[in-house]
Formats: sequence, C-alpha cells, structure tokens
Amino acid sequence: MQFPDREAVARADLERLYRAAITAVDPARLMYSALDGAIAAAVKLQPEIAAARRVSVLVAGKAAAAMALALESRLGDRIADGIAVIPVAADDPQLRRIDVLRAEHPIPGRSSEHSAHAALDLAHGLRSEDLLIVALSGGASAMLAAPDEGITLEDKIVVTRALLRAGAPIREINIVRKHLSAIKGGRLAAAAAPARSFSLILSDVPGNDLATIGSGPTAPDPTTFADAVSVLKRRGVWGRAPEPVRDHLERGAAGQFPETLKAGDAAFAGVTNAIVGDNSTALEAAGRAAVAAGYRVERLAELRGEADDLGRALAARVAALPHGKVCAIAGGEPVVTVRGSGKGGRAQHCALAMAAAIAQRYAAREIYALVAGSDGIDGPTDAAGGFATRATVARAAARGFTAATALARYDAYNLLEAAGDLFRTGPTGTNVADLFFAIVND
Repeated sequence: MQFPDREAVARADLERLYRAAITAVDPARLMYSALDGAIAAAVKLQPEIAAARRVSVLVAGKAAAAMALALESRLGDRIADGIAVIPVAADDPQLRRIDVLRAEHPIPGRSSEHSAHAALDLAHGLRSEDLLIVALSGGASAMLAAPDEGITLEDKIVVTRALLRAGAPIREINIVRKHLSAIKGGRLAAAAAPARSFSLILSDVPGNDLATIGSGPTAPDPTTFADAVSVLKRRGVWGRAPEPVRDHLERGAAGQFPETLKAGDAAFAGVTNAIVGDNSTALEAAGRAAVAAGYRVERLAELRGEADDLGRALAARVAALPHGKVCAIAGGEPVVTVRGSGKGGRAQHCALAMAAAIAQRYAAREIYALVAGSDGIDGPTDAAGGFATRATVARAAARGFTAATALARYDAYNLLEAAGDLFRTGPTGTNVADLFFAIVND
C-alpha cells in the first residue's frame, strides 16, 4: 500500500527504532558480552568455569538456539554435555556438543514435558565440583513443563489456556504453573545441588522478577500454593480447572505438599542468577537511534493493563507531547481478556485502540505509532504488531471495517491488514516483552 510521503518517512523511522531495539538484545551478542565479562552481573562466570571439574549447559526459550551457539563458540570442548530446548519451528542451530530438543509454546506439549525431564536428569547427574550454566529466555515456562506428582500435562494445558484467555498477566500465570511443576520455582536448582549453577537470563518480564522469568527454575519463589488458588479464583478459572489441579493446590495450601523453594534455602547456596538483557536494554538502544535521527525522546511509563485501555491512554499521552520532532518510547506487557472470536494479539489490539482514539479525539495531531512484540510474534498470528496513525481507521473504513466492531470482536488483525497497518518481521530470535514507539512531527 502506498502512503503519503510524510507518513512513509515516519513509518520507516519507527521501523528503524524497532530494529535498533532488537539488535541491542540479540541473544548471541549478549551471551558473548556476558562470557567476556562485559556485563557486570556476569563477571564471576569465567572464574566459575575455570574452577569447575565439569561444565554442563542447559538452554531454554525462544532465544535458545542463538544462546547455545554462542556458548559453544566461546566454551568449545569445555562443555561436557548439554541440552538446548528450542521452539518447534526454529531452524536447527547445528550444535556439536549440546543436544537439541524441541518444545511447544505458548501452550506446552509432549515435547515440553520430555524436555523438562531431560533437563532434570541432566541436573541430577551433577556433583559438587561441577558447574551448570543455565541460559534462559522468554518461553521457557511453556517449553519446560514437568507436571508435579498427581498432575498431568493435559491438566496444565487446560489451566494455561484458561488463564491466557482470561487475560492473566505472565506473573499470575507463572504463580500457578510453579505450583503444578516439578522443575519451576527453584526446583531445578535443588536438582542440581550441590553443584554450582550460573544462570544467564534474557528477561521478557517487566521489572526482571527472577521468580517470574521462565517461572524461576533457579530462583527463590516468594509465592505460595494459596497465592495460586487466589489467582485461579480471581480470574474466574477455579471452577473450570481440572479436579486434580484444584485438589493439588488445596492440599499444598494445607501444607500436605512441599512449597516451592524460598530465599535462604540451602539449594541456592551455589546459585547465581544474572540478567544479561531486558526491555530497558532494547529501549535504550532505540532511544539512541531516535536521537541520532533528530528526535527529542520522551520515555513513557511501563506498558501494562488491558490493551484496550492502554491504547486509549497512549493516544492521550502522545497527543499531549509538545509540538516539534518528538519520539515517545515505552515497553512492557499489556494483556487482553478475550471476549470475541476474531484474530489478533495484544500489541495489535493496543495499536487499534490507540488508532481509534486518535481518529476520534486527536486527529489534529500528526501522530504515528508502532506497538509490537520484540519476538516478532503477536498472538497466534504472523504479525509482530501494528501501526497506529490518524489515517488507520479511515483506510480500514474504506475497506468495510469499523474500529468499534473490530475491537469488540477482538479482530484487530483483519482491520489492520485492510488498513495496511500490520507490522510483520518474522520471528526475531529474541524476546524482551513488547515495544512502543510514537512519533509526532507537527
């Protein structure tokens, strides 16, 4: 689709900012920096490697292929054995010393269960003089799914689907998953003890809560079985949860099952968790790119809450920016409580809500925005997200779409496609939550 010259320039600038952000959180680049001691949180890793009798590697998540390749490239024959759990559709990374397993995301599958048990077997085989390097990225929660005793994979799938559909944020979903798991909530660290473990983490969680990223397999968990019960009830999922899930959580809350591991547990004596990259890493790089392009940068508050409400709030916030060449940036993770049968994702829904608000209230401002997932995958679609402009709604209307109907049906994908405002990148190989960039140039 052809766009007016000013809009075409703005869209190109928005895409340039997105690319700068993604480049900054390239998993291989971050792993090399960590292994070379260029990331403060990981400076102790090289002495750990040098002191270890045997080095094993576990890599899991959407960025696992690149992270595993970087580990092999730097450590070579120092790696005694290892596992890389990569997405089902990812290209084969052609690893030599690390075995490749594939697993499903965002809903776990049989391969996720197999991969989790393989990871636990690897950890259980370690001795006190050994080192386990764990490289985690977004998606690891679903890709390492080892149901606890009395829980089946099907039980976990039902609960995960219900929480996703209810719009539960990742922290709440992972509170539940940790209390139905044999590997999450610090249990991988317990399996590896007394060996030392060093986790290199590419965070997809705003705030970098170690207990939430990948459901915290090597981190203390402050949440409880009672918290998991509360999440299911608050989200209206408790009555639809399988009976074994309700029974397990209630018995856990009554003290009949061991809790997830808490701070101070002996299993964490030899554990180090290091964040090597996150949403802020991406936004800082985008900000530098915006300044280089001549924009004045405004950093907005974290993206959170329902995508519908957030889109309207972003429109108001951007419309209030001063006139001139200004770029607003933000990151985070909105949620969508799905009530319709349309097609889309949280970034697309947020972009459409913003476009509708611009058209209704702020069309006098020259606003161009982009909301997109850093992994290049927004919901069950082939788009990373969408553009929001003052012309989006009008272009879609000319093709027979109305914003109100699309928002009600949760059908942002089809409207944005009709307007020429879908943003497609393909999988980026990284994941640090969602990115928002907006340009005003008037």
